[in-house]
Amino acid sequence: MGRERLTVERLTRAGAELADEVGFEQVTVSEIARRFDVKVASLYSHLKNSHDLRTRIALLALEELADRCAAALAGRAGKDALTAFADVYRDYAREHPGRYAATQFRLDPQTAAASAGVRHSQMTRAILRGYDLAEPEQTHAVRLIGSVFHGYVSLEMAGGFSHSAPDSQESWSRSLDALDALLRNWPSIHPHSADKLGR
Repeated sequence: MGRERLTVERLTRAGAELADEVGFEQVTVSEIARRFDVKVASLYSHLKNSHDLRTRIALLALEELADRCAAALAGRAGKDALTAFADVYRDYAREHPGRYAATQFRLDPQTAAASAGVRHSQMTRAILRGYDLAEPEQTHAVRLIGSVFHGYVSLEMAGGFSHSAPDSQESWSRSLDALDALLRNWPSIHPHSADKLGR
């Protein structure tokens, strides 16, 4: 592979593929250089360092996942949309474990604001409009949804549900049923309720 054929996009995609093979944390500029059979120094005209490479992989993964979510959500609302959204996350994590790990990579505020992560938040809020949640409860719900999706998927990928019944798919479906029920019956918070109870 000639040096003149290397581009940031090609190196980033190679990094994403490597992440799926060996794990996101194992991706370095040195490993990419080996894959292309070039000297590490030849890549520094394209990439600043391994952190830069991982950031680019994270941005790629967020974009890919956002595109999948947008396609899955088209024409859906309510629980149907919630389930479709959740299944995209889970399927992406199974197909691309390294890329999925990259979506959790901490980006600096400016990079994050320009990333597809914003689209993920917007799509989550669009789903929540079907549950009639206003701020600040909507933000709490966005965080809860992210926690449920990522927590379940991470535990499942680590084999946490592999050694007991029922099947993980059944628990996933029931978890989404419970999440839908919670969102439809979101608890009301009364600022002065604690004071009233104390009187």
